[in-house]
Amino acid sequence: QAQLVESGGGLVQAGGSLRLSCVASGSWFATDYMAWYRQAPGNHREFVASISPDGDVRYLDSVKGRFTISRDNAKNTVSVQMNSLKPEDTAIYYCRALGLQYWGQGTQVTVSS
Repeated sequence: QAQLVESGGGLVQAGGSLRLSCVASGSWFATDYMAWYRQAPGNHREFVASISPDGDVRYLDSVKGRFTISRDNAKNTVSVQMNSLKPEDTAIYYCRALGLQYWGQGTQVTVSS
């Protein structure tokens, strides 16, 4: 059973930065697409960013230029560096393995104005 464990969430003022990390268990990590999603209260869960095994990336338009997704296959880790945070970025952020369709438990990000 694969496991994804997120960390790095917290409370930050608008304009600040946070770095979220997700550690995966299992040898499947290096060959799977990985992504970050988020869900704000009352909203559907939405795609934020993804990264292929080879490092190709995609972003939600509203985070382009502010968020950077990366991965370290040797450490089974995918991260997202979030800069210039806005109150509308407030949500629970989830790590997802796209091929195996696994979700992490989520980590709360709160951006105060």
